[in-house]
Amino acid sequence: MANQAPRMLEGYRVLDFTQFVAGPTCTRILGEMGAEVIKVELAPAGDRVRGDGLKSLDPKYKDSSHSTYYLQHNHSKLSFAIDLKRPGAREIVMAMIPQIDVVVENFAPHVIDRLGFSYNDVKKVNPKIIMCSISMGGQTGPLSTKAGYDFIGQAYAGVTDGIGQAGGPPALTSMAIGDISTGVNAAMAVGFALLHRERTGEGQYLDASLLDTYFHMHEKTVPIVSLRGDKFRPTRSGSVHPDGGTTGIYHFRGDQYVQITVPPHQWPQLLRAMKMPELGTDPRFKNARGRRDNKEQLVRVIEEWLGTFPTRDDAIAAMDAERVPCAPVLTVNEAVKHPHLNERKTVRWIDDPLLGKVALPGMPVKFSAWPDRIDVHASRLGEDNERVLGELLKMPADRVRELYAEGILVRDPTLENNPSA
Repeated sequence: MANQAPRMLEGYRVLDFTQFVAGPTCTRILGEMGAEVIKVELAPAGDRVRGDGLKSLDPKYKDSSHSTYYLQHNHSKLSFAIDLKRPGAREIVMAMIPQIDVVVENFAPHVIDRLGFSYNDVKKVNPKIIMCSISMGGQTGPLSTKAGYDFIGQAYAGVTDGIGQAGGPPALTSMAIGDISTGVNAAMAVGFALLHRERTGEGQYLDASLLDTYFHMHEKTVPIVSLRGDKFRPTRSGSVHPDGGTTGIYHFRGDQYVQITVPPHQWPQLLRAMKMPELGTDPRFKNARGRRDNKEQLVRVIEEWLGTFPTRDDAIAAMDAERVPCAPVLTVNEAVKHPHLNERKTVRWIDDPLLGKVALPGMPVKFSAWPDRIDVHASRLGEDNERVLGELLKMPADRVRELYAEGILVRDPTLENNPSA
């Protein structure tokens, strides 16, 4: 039967040298799609996000390497923790390469080379291997050696300059949009490269960067700037879209806001919802240019109208009745509880053995042949050392114990029967 066949990425094996967010997002997606992801965590503490987020309140797990931050970005992976500075450690990992399909890393450029796992190094051992490097500025170009994180790539891409109030300074986004998006892009590229390999037998090297991802997000301005130069400069416009006064964030009451997005062809729908047909002939608002040039006045009209409703939900309902694109501006607290997001498993509730019942973001795309997984698990540091070495290298248990004694392998101290204790 078809449903008994391997689905999605089952049967593929990924060696994951990533940390923080962008790289782990890529490999987490591959793991969710069925690949076996072996996360190589460097001694002594592994991925730095293990120390961030919330941890278990149980005193028994006070020194555990498990946290909400690590769980979110690294579930669906095995944890293999090793001190690559120790003699013989590199050789152990390199011995795994013939059984690996994909290597992903997001160190600063050339760090992976110094560790001995450059693309040239690994493809000598496995010519069909696919390797993906993720960095702020990419592996080539003047910025390739510059230290950087999400916000640095955003700033160089001309994105940060567009965020903030009109006449004020640029503002930070409140989440790692570039990190997550770069991880998604990298996972997409790995999937394409695997398909290419199936057709040609060729492996290849993938170079993903936050800066490239952010620049790719410009939906309109790049070709305009290229043609008009400094005669056209995008400006910050705060809560209202620069192209018009009917697309923006409107104050409802107290700390509640409403997002309305009305392109010119849907302006009549908003007039019907507001029951103000006269605005359609008002010289200030009768065309898109007028609504843009008089957006401050239009904002006041719309906010006064919103204020006539008893609740924000009533205002949303009035616009929904006329198919006006709108939404309440929800807090994360409200979004986590929203019935739509829960029904679609966009908010995915799992039972974690250390943290309890916890919500995680679900996959951003739904697959009919691969249902959303709620039985996800995040390993504690080095939890899968024995499994990885046993399955890939057929290493006997007494040799594994020697590696712990030599300090080559490390493991979470709260794991039962800990050989490193």
